[in-house]
Amino acid sequence: MRTRFLHLAIVLSVFAADRLTKAVVLKKLYLAKVEVFSFFSLRYVENTGIAFGMFQDMNLFFFLTNTALLVFLLAVRKKFPDPLSAAGIHFVIGGALGNIYDRVVYRFVVDFVDFSFFPAVFNVADAAITTGAVLIGASMVKEKVESVRDNSKTSKTSEKVKRMDNGK
Repeated sequence: MRTRFLHLAIVLSVFAADRLTKAVVLKKLYLAKVEVFSFFSLRYVENTGIAFGMFQDMNLFFFLTNTALLVFLLAVRKKFPDPLSAAGIHFVIGGALGNIYDRVVYRFVVDFVDFSFFPAVFNVADAAITTGAVLIGASMVKEKVESVRDNSKTSKTSEKVKRMDNGK
């Protein structure tokens, strides 16, 4: 029950943060750019494509694809039992909901985070999706390391048993 609440809180927090920041951007930054630091600005961008501005003017296609992926993620989220990957999948779900909302309401995704050294402008939902993917990846690496360690322990135990049997 507690983890369900935590997962719901992750999804709702990501979605709320995404909506709030985009509402401010739409109200205060519409077609504007504010330089915060020499390497970082807030810049209003209407993205009808996907990451890095690829495949522009395909909003309907990406709405359908993103919705299908969201349904898939909702269906498989329970297959991510460890806390790291479970948190990750819920970050992805929250981010996906934020961008799907934009595609339905505005017919584009509102992007505004612009680092001069990064090739694309992005938003809170994109950052959450990336964070989720990193958490899932970290969980997979952790699982692999634990599996190798467990196999090593099992192998060493097997060797000890064999030596004991041969010594009798």
